[in-house]
Amino acid sequence: MDGDDETSGPMIDEIYANGGEESDQRSRRAIMSGDQLDIEAYAALYSGRTKIMRLLFIANNTKNPTVQLDALRMAYDEIKKGENTQLFREVVQKINGRLGSNYEMDLSWCEVVDRRAEQKKERLENELNAYRTNLIKESIRMGYNDFGDFYYSHGQLGDAFKSYVRTRDYCTTAKHIIHMCMSTILVSIEMGQFSHVSSYVSKAEQATDAPDLIIISKLRCAAGLANLEAKKYKLAARKFLETGPELGSHYNEVIAPQDVATYGGLCALATFDRAELKSKVIDNSNFRNFLELVPEVRELINDFYSSHYASCLEYLGNLKANLSLDIHLHDHVETLYDQIRHKALIQYTHPFVSVDLNMMANAFKTTVVGLEKELEALITDNQIQARIDSHNKILYARHADQRNATFQRVLETGREFDRDVRSMLLRSNLIKHDFNSRALRKH
Repeated sequence: MDGDDETSGPMIDEIYANGGEESDQRSRRAIMSGDQLDIEAYAALYSGRTKIMRLLFIANNTKNPTVQLDALRMAYDEIKKGENTQLFREVVQKINGRLGSNYEMDLSWCEVVDRRAEQKKERLENELNAYRTNLIKESIRMGYNDFGDFYYSHGQLGDAFKSYVRTRDYCTTAKHIIHMCMSTILVSIEMGQFSHVSSYVSKAEQATDAPDLIIISKLRCAAGLANLEAKKYKLAARKFLETGPELGSHYNEVIAPQDVATYGGLCALATFDRAELKSKVIDNSNFRNFLELVPEVRELINDFYSSHYASCLEYLGNLKANLSLDIHLHDHVETLYDQIRHKALIQYTHPFVSVDLNMMANAFKTTVVGLEKELEALITDNQIQARIDSHNKILYARHADQRNATFQRVLETGREFDRDVRSMLLRSNLIKHDFNSRALRKH
């Protein structure tokens, strides 16, 4: 590599050291996320329906039979704490007798729960009819809200959504509106209707008078998930980065603090430039609290910013299997990884006039042929201003002629100054001689 100036020597040494021959200290650093996913520790981060759905997602997508059965066993146990008999039947069918007699169909439990549900539904209908007859707005609101809770607990998400939305006409305070919005957002996330999520986040933000920091943090997370689903990764990153440490485990029916760190960190890494990465992520004291919960994400962000690309990519590689089992992130892992890798390639080549492709391939743990293809795509897309010498395996940067560009800017500034001075002189002479078009028209 040939640097632009004499100071590039130490940088070359540093980047070379991070390639195929990393320092012993960095290579010995343990990377914990390469281990098999700890299902019990993972499930303990969540509560309610999302805990069950995350376990079922893992069971449906993992290639490890042991992990699959552990996830199904825990989902079975969790469902029996609730009232969703339809989901219980689906899980029993998936288990298919592989977990022994303790995890088979429990028809008596299903009958008791279904009978109790019918009685409760009838009672709620009678109460709501009485409230509507008496025209008591607060009671009607609570009646519809109780119906929403009932449908949600039984897995009837569409009916739950309708019931929660109906409370809107009977909300009399900002607190009521926020409660309605939060309930609707919860159901919309479970249904995957993220357009509703964005809409009700906006409504809740408008209704917030005295800011409740926990509510605001929940709304930031919900907005982040909606933007993530819409592949608006930069907006998603901003929302997760704005989430306050007050969130804690108060929103574990949707998201864990570890998810905030992972989702926000990866989205920021894929879309932020170096300055933003430094100011909004690394120096962000609030977000640092989340990053401390996921040391691997913290380290890969620091490695990327410090140009330790081999270590950064190693962390990403070890995280990938577990991230692919995340119910919200799995569809975006490949896209985010590609964007992060492309940014690393661009950032690596930026300070140099020429780069040895063999050395660069070592740094990125790839072959020269594979690296050439990646660089070709970036050059074609105009993300890297360079040309490749395939014979000598060297990348030559096409740096603009800064000297010539500076002279051109100076000359243009001089021409603008000359034009402005001439215009001012002309105007002052016209005023001095009292010459104007209105006076001419009169003659």
